[in-house]
Amino acid sequence: MNRDVVISGGGPVGLMLACELRLAGVDVLVVERLPEPDQTIKAGSVNLTTAEAFYRRGLLPAIDEVVQQNHAQIKKFLESRGGGGPKGMIPVGHFAGIMVTSDGVDFGDADFRDVGPAARVVVIQQQAVEAILARRATDLGVEIRRGVELTGFDAGDDGVTVHLGDGGSVRAGWLVGADGGRSRVRKLAGFDFPGTDPAVTGRQAMAELTGADALPGGWQHGSGGLYVHGPMPGRFLTVEFDGPPADRDAPITAQELEDSFRRVSGADVRVTKVHSATRFTDNARQASTYRQGRVLLAGDAAHVHSPFGGQGLNLGIGDAVNLGWKLAATIHGWAPSGLLDSYTTERHPIGEWVLEWTRAQVALMRSDVRTKALRRVVDDLLHTGDGATYLAKKLSGVLHRYPIEGEHDLTGRAAPDFAFADGTRLGEHLHDGQALLLDLAENTELPDTAAGWAGRVKVLTAKCVGDAAPTGVLVRPDGHIAWARDDGSADGLDAALRRWFGEPV
Repeated sequence: MNRDVVISGGGPVGLMLACELRLAGVDVLVVERLPEPDQTIKAGSVNLTTAEAFYRRGLLPAIDEVVQQNHAQIKKFLESRGGGGPKGMIPVGHFAGIMVTSDGVDFGDADFRDVGPAARVVVIQQQAVEAILARRATDLGVEIRRGVELTGFDAGDDGVTVHLGDGGSVRAGWLVGADGGRSRVRKLAGFDFPGTDPAVTGRQAMAELTGADALPGGWQHGSGGLYVHGPMPGRFLTVEFDGPPADRDAPITAQELEDSFRRVSGADVRVTKVHSATRFTDNARQASTYRQGRVLLAGDAAHVHSPFGGQGLNLGIGDAVNLGWKLAATIHGWAPSGLLDSYTTERHPIGEWVLEWTRAQVALMRSDVRTKALRRVVDDLLHTGDGATYLAKKLSGVLHRYPIEGEHDLTGRAAPDFAFADGTRLGEHLHDGQALLLDLAENTELPDTAAGWAGRVKVLTAKCVGDAAPTGVLVRPDGHIAWARDDGSADGLDAALRRWFGEPV
């Protein structure tokens, strides 16, 4: 059987990539070794750039439904503890356990562009994201084989033969490893994976507790490490600086969780029942390239790090959205030279930042007297207006900018969610995964220039409402701006179209 692409890994990253490929007309098979979705507690929120990616693909209604349910649970939990905070005190994230709330953030800062409805999406569990993406992939015609493990592959210049645990094999043009931090695809392909070894043991669980009612919520620094209680009932996390676990794969018992919680909190806590639990470390590694011939990596297969700052799921979804249209263009034969390699060029620096961001937090979480003094200084800085705004911008992803040539300030950035006079917004016009040229000044030169790329680039002539907008904007399928002008001209548009969408037909 011949397929265009085989994706090893059916988590959120693999499924998002499969959806992107199917939108572009690519035949894709997803193989996942687990027979059912993993319910182990994982990420509990997404950042702004991930929410925008979902919004641009029409997934916001399904995502929003779960978010509203979560908000209700969190509110109930906080009220049960006599709190919840005044209106406007919404957490925007933390750095090394130093929590920053929205009341100190300047959302009028120039880097916070109009993001439209995506701004309301924050708290959603990774499992819910996976379920929504699985339904979407199925609706698009993606074949997902669960309980089937990739056991090996033979890669050549003209394709990849993928061997499966059920005894079968599949011939494909491309193989993508989205199979997690211990990626078999990465190991078998021989990708370099340099980085730093772990120094901490973290544990996260959803459990039934007694003796925890008096504990404060949020991140707390105890005598032997850190702990978090909440914001959902029964959810807690501990971090201890005694090295990595002796056996990370050993079953996690209620006793282990209870002992760790007691050590870091000093409270007489009892764990009476465990619903979901996991261990983690601060192992931080990144593949030196995300592509070797016909084999590519995405998500945790390409980079691993601690969960501090909540960037892992966001990083993987960003990989999938960046890679999908580029791989599809390569398969369809119109990709310009170097397009697929720009996946590594654009995504690797963001992965590198996340690794450095998590390493810095581990350093600031230690409990020695010097680190405590430094943490007080950083705490003061993060609770200034500039400090809170800086943290919010870093965590939200609005500072991410791809190295795309162009003089306009928007070039390389994610597109603002322009509001149009007909009542629609930009995100609503990107559901099909195609590139979009915005003619915002009724300039016939723009659609005339783009005519040779019909079928690859749509043209939308519209008028913006609100603040002044550029006169022309070329938006790539991943939502990033490849070209923009303010003066009504088409200067540079032909070059941008050729750079990203090949030669005209």
